Amino acid sequence: MSAKSQHKNILIAIAALVCTIAVVALLGYFFLSEEEEVIQGQVEVSEYRVSSKLPGRVLRLNVKEGDFVKAGDVVAILEVPEVDAQQQSASAVEAAANAMSMMADKGAREEQKRGAFELWQQAKAGLDVAKKSYERVNRLYEQGVMTAQKRDEALAQYKAFEAQEKAAKSQYDMAENGARAEEREAARQQAKAARGNVNLITSLKKETVQRALFDGEVSEIYPKQGELLGTGSPIMTVAMNDDVWGTFNVREDQLNGLKVGDEITAYVPAFDQDIKMRIFFVKDQGSYAVWKASKANMGYDLKTFEVKARPVTTLEGLRPGMSLILKGKSKRLALK
Repeated sequence: MSAKSQHKNILIAIAALVCTIAVVALLGYFFLSEEEEVIQGQVEVSEYRVSSKLPGRVLRLNVKEGDFVKAGDVVAILEVPEVDAQQQSASAVEAAANAMSMMADKGAREEQKRGAFELWQQAKAGLDVAKKSYERVNRLYEQGVMTAQKRDEALAQYKAFEAQEKAAKSQYDMAENGARAEEREAARQQAKAARGNVNLITSLKKETVQRALFDGEVSEIYPKQGELLGTGSPIMTVAMNDDVWGTFNVREDQLNGLKVGDEITAYVPAFDQDIKMRIFFVKDQGSYAVWKASKANMGYDLKTFEVKARPVTTLEGLRPGMSLILKGKSKRLALK
């Protein structure tokens, strides 16, 4: 092969090498450049559960899943026969306690008062006779006509009638004055306790009628009509669609200084449009969250943070469970 031909081949080889290097550089530029990263979150809403303090049977469900309710609407009625029986018993106890309190305040009946008064008058009459008899016998004794034994017998009879008169007077005073202050206070407190028990049963009976606490949409109903419920068992869940936010799980190398109060732009696939949101919550998810190892020479792991944000503007039809997408370049997501 001639020298000219060899020179030509060398030039061709050099040109091919240069083209190869150029092609590899272009491929590296397009395929090894920063890739777009995506964080997917979802729409959340505040919810509350309607539940009863009493065990009972579901007598009627007034709503269905998907219905909108307002605060105070009756959503379910329970049947609790035991409460009716307890209410009757508590009412009877209250009536008896009130009667005892009134009796203690009023004292004895008029018939009892008159009877006690007559017994007292009878005892007074007997005392007058016994006193006069004793005084007569005592004068005769002093004159030496009556023996000492007769005088002692008259004195004993006089003292006995005197004691009877005092006892009869005490019985009359008791009938006239009624019960003691301590007894009247005890009767009043018993009546008060009985009234408190009636109020308690009345309050519990209200639990048989379940009402919505706030406006919202019935998202789930748990029991069927006619089923039994235990104490505190949930009847239904109501979603308050006015209180909407988005939840995202963001790796710490993607936060890029993100903080409460910052605005982010999220893409809503369900509507194929963006929505502005303001962050109100940033929190480390703890040791149970997924960790990601960084490069081996850095010697640390990357934790995940929970980020919550509320829409700045209203997007009609935004519902819980819908996806929210955040997009950015490379390791640090351009959230702001």
